[in-house]
Amino acid sequence: MSGNVLWEPNPEAVERTNMMRFARTVQRAAGLADTGYQTLYQWSVQEPSAFWSQLWHFGEVRGDMGERVLVDPEQMPGARWFPDARLNFAENLLRCNDATPAIVFRREDGAQRTLSHAELQIEVTRCAQALRRCGVGEGDRIAAYLPNIPEAVIGMLASASLGAVWSSSSPDFGVRGVLDRFGQIKPKVLLAADGYFYNGTTHDSLAKLAEIVAGLPSVKQVVVVGYTTDDADLSGVARAQSWHKFTEHTGDEPLTFARLAFDHPLYILYSSGTTGVPKCIVHGAGGTLLQHLKELLLHTDVRPGDRLFYFTTCGWMMWNWLVSGLAGQATLMLYDGSPFYPNGNVLFDYVADERIDIFGTSAKYIDAVNKAQLRPRETHDLSALRAILSTGSPLVPESFDFVYQHIKLDVCLSSISGGTDIVSCFALGNPTLPVRRGELQCRGLGLRVEVFDDQGRPLRGEKGELVCSAPFPCMPIGFWNDPGDRKYHKAYFERFPGVWCHGDYVELTEHDGVVIYGRSDAVLNPGGVRIGTAEIYRQAEQLDEVLESLVIGQHWRGDVRVVLFVRLREGVQLDEALVNRIREQIRSGASPRHVPGKIVQVGDIPRTKSGKIVELAVRSIVHGEPVRNREALANPEALQQFENLPDLQTD
Repeated sequence: MSGNVLWEPNPEAVERTNMMRFARTVQRAAGLADTGYQTLYQWSVQEPSAFWSQLWHFGEVRGDMGERVLVDPEQMPGARWFPDARLNFAENLLRCNDATPAIVFRREDGAQRTLSHAELQIEVTRCAQALRRCGVGEGDRIAAYLPNIPEAVIGMLASASLGAVWSSSSPDFGVRGVLDRFGQIKPKVLLAADGYFYNGTTHDSLAKLAEIVAGLPSVKQVVVVGYTTDDADLSGVARAQSWHKFTEHTGDEPLTFARLAFDHPLYILYSSGTTGVPKCIVHGAGGTLLQHLKELLLHTDVRPGDRLFYFTTCGWMMWNWLVSGLAGQATLMLYDGSPFYPNGNVLFDYVADERIDIFGTSAKYIDAVNKAQLRPRETHDLSALRAILSTGSPLVPESFDFVYQHIKLDVCLSSISGGTDIVSCFALGNPTLPVRRGELQCRGLGLRVEVFDDQGRPLRGEKGELVCSAPFPCMPIGFWNDPGDRKYHKAYFERFPGVWCHGDYVELTEHDGVVIYGRSDAVLNPGGVRIGTAEIYRQAEQLDEVLESLVIGQHWRGDVRVVLFVRLREGVQLDEALVNRIREQIRSGASPRHVPGKIVQVGDIPRTKSGKIVELAVRSIVHGEPVRNREALANPEALQQFENLPDLQTD
């Protein structure tokens, strides 16, 4: 292999991929010159109607497509996709009804459970009938305060079968965080669990649940899964019934699916909420289905029977993405608990024991495994594993090296990036392309992804704003309770009118890969030079002593001073020698302009529930500004370390 190429698929494997099968289909239909990805990508963005209709047929979507594919393509937002289509999201995920496994569940204490496709259909039918008895119908909201357990999947599918709208969060959210989300959408039914397990501890949820229910007068029925105990006392929770009682009185009628408009609301997801009350982002059933089929079948090469895993909670959009694996007839591999309990090998144990084909996690997890000096390649049988996916933050080049050196040599390592905003990806993996160190392999089919400078001019080989300059089906259908779509326009279309501006600071490489340097709103600007935060993290975290870091720009003497906070290994103190080593690593690995003016040791780094560090919240604290929604953080107490730091009051 040459240059920065770490892995290449062999030609025989490429020929077997869904991507190549789709490319050959398109080549015959559209007369393309070849089946190469660049040819296919350019066709997909130049002929969006043809591409998305071909994908509908290739993905064997169940529903009526209608005659029209794209109306008002020049409007963004405002273009309409498949305006005559009728479909049901759950119908497309419940394709199988046999004895093969649909869900395999494991939690951190080793407890396991398996549901076949036939058993899943039965459970969804029972739940859907119970919801219907509660008066749930099209457009009603079903909220879930659940761990990543089978009942979450069952509840979502039952909700979608009726045309209701699903919204979920994880049970580690505090009461205020849940009410800030669910309180806006006024759910009719709330699904919850009596507790959850994490890091060897059983956490009770019923006390928090009682407060949540008291703050949600719209809820007519609370349904509680007995997860940590078989006989939880629900007397303190108003309008509560056990899951078993709720679903036991079912008739013989079969599961039915309400076929609805392409843009019928399916999910409500939430922005992180670290700068205010979370925005409620509404996603449509058709756009979500088509986009997920594209990403799972083509870009991830999911095949019937594949075992698909993503380490996620129900509060992260990767849960929604994972569940769509059922549409590709994959087996969903669910895990609930800490990824490091009882030790850092627990997820690799799961991969080896269950012969998982596709393993998804966060960039932070891969870095943590590296820092823990684990060597899964030497300790586990990972022969079934053919793809590793990473998201949540940029995967640094050194983490690419670690995966190939110490996890598996022959694997497609796909760094993927998108977000809650589109419940999917703008740039991601491709089983037919090489993996290059530090790069996302390609832009997603059908998405006209570009990089703009500040004047809105396209760039290549230079850093700029990630944009999408043409409509795409998985754009949100709007924000909840947003008259005139004002918040929606401001969030994505204010900077470049008629163009989606995503807020990532990126580069499009000469071979059409993507490098992500961090969030645009966290970009540092010392002396007028823009620096992506990921460029500094990459260098600082190469030192063995540095477990994690966070960088901000501090307003100082009429300019911006770069301040780096570091969390160090236990027992290590930040002395002058270590400060100098960190600075030299950043100077030599990046540039003198990247070197922090101040380096400060902290005991913890604040992060969101999905594990993303929160530079903006720390920047606000440092500048004496309020952080309005600490409930959005997994560890809000960590913010206190950054208040009134003496080190930041001097040169």
